[in-house]
Amino acid sequence: MVIKTIENMKEQFINEVADAMSEVLNFEQMVELNNALLQVISKYELVDNGEKVREDVKSNNRILEIFLSAKQVEGCSIKTIKYYETTIRQLYKKMPKNVSEYTTEDIRAYLAVFQRKHKSSKVTIDNIRRIFSSFFAWLEEEDFILKSPVRRIHKVKTGTQVKEVLTDENLELLRDKCKNIRDLAIIDLLSSTGIRVGELVKLNRNDINFAERECIVFGKGNKERIVYFNARAKIHLQEYLKTRKDKNQALFVSLAKPHTRLQISGVETRLRELGRRVKLPRVHPHKFRRTLATMAIDKGMPVEQVQKLLGHVKIDTTMHYAMVNQTNVKLSHRKFIG
Repeated sequence: MVIKTIENMKEQFINEVADAMSEVLNFEQMVELNNALLQVISKYELVDNGEKVREDVKSNNRILEIFLSAKQVEGCSIKTIKYYETTIRQLYKKMPKNVSEYTTEDIRAYLAVFQRKHKSSKVTIDNIRRIFSSFFAWLEEEDFILKSPVRRIHKVKTGTQVKEVLTDENLELLRDKCKNIRDLAIIDLLSSTGIRVGELVKLNRNDINFAERECIVFGKGNKERIVYFNARAKIHLQEYLKTRKDKNQALFVSLAKPHTRLQISGVETRLRELGRRVKLPRVHPHKFRRTLATMAIDKGMPVEQVQKLLGHVKIDTTMHYAMVNQTNVKLSHRKFIG
C-alpha cells in the first residue's frame, strides 16, 4: 500500500504540473516535460531514508549478476555481456529503484530522455530497448517480477537502408594496393569465406586445411563451423606462411617484431588505409562479409546454405546482410513477369 500511495502521489504531482503548463507549452514540449518529470521524480521516493536506497542497490546488483551469469551460460560473448551490464547499470543510475518497481512509463521516459540527450539514432534506442526487454522478460520468468514493463514498448521503426558492397573492381583495386603478402592473404580470406573479423584474428595455422581449402572458425557463442576459401586465397596464404620466421601459432601476426597475434583493430586500420589509397569510402571487414552474402544469393546459392556459411542462427539475419542486386531483380522480372 505504501508503494501504491507514493506512485499515486507522483502521478498527481505530474498531472498538476502538466495542467499548470498546458497553456504555455505546445504538445511536443508537454511530452518532453512529462518524460523528464517521470525520470527525475522516480528518484525521490528512494531518499526517504538512506537505508532503502542501499537495500535496492544491493538487491539490484545481485539480480544483475545472476542475469549476466545466465547469459554467459547461454553462450553470449564477453563483449555482449559487457554491453548488457553497461546498459542496465545506466538505467539503475538514472532511475534508482528496486527492479520490481519499474513501470512501462519509467522505461519509455528513460528511452526518450536518453535519445534526446545523446542524440542517439533509432537503431541505438532499439538496441537499448531489446536489452531491457531481455532483462525484464528474464526477471518475469525467474519470478523476480510479476510482469515485464517492456512488454508494451514496441520495436522502434528504423527504416531500411541499402548498404554498400564491394564490386569485383573494388576488390582488385584493394589487392593491387597491398604492399605485403599478409594483407593480400587477409583480403582474399575475408572475401572468399565471409568470416567475421573476430573469427579471422582467432585463427591458428593448424586450423587451415589447404588440401580441402577449408578452415574451422569459432563464431558467436563459441559455435564451431567450417568455412571454405578459394584457390587464390590458398596460394596467397601459403606464400605468406612461407615468409614467416616466427613461432607464433596465430595465422596472422603483426609485421613488426615480436610478431604478436594480429588484433581486430589492426585489421580494421589496415583495411581503412587500403581504402584511402584507392579512394574507396568505408572499407571495413564487415563489408567483405556482406559482399560475399550478396554475391552468393545473386548467383543462386540457396539462402539456407548462405545462412550456414555465415553462421547465422536466424535466416532473417542472413537476408538483412545480403542486398540482392537490383539488375538481377530487373532481369528476373522480365523473365517471370514482364
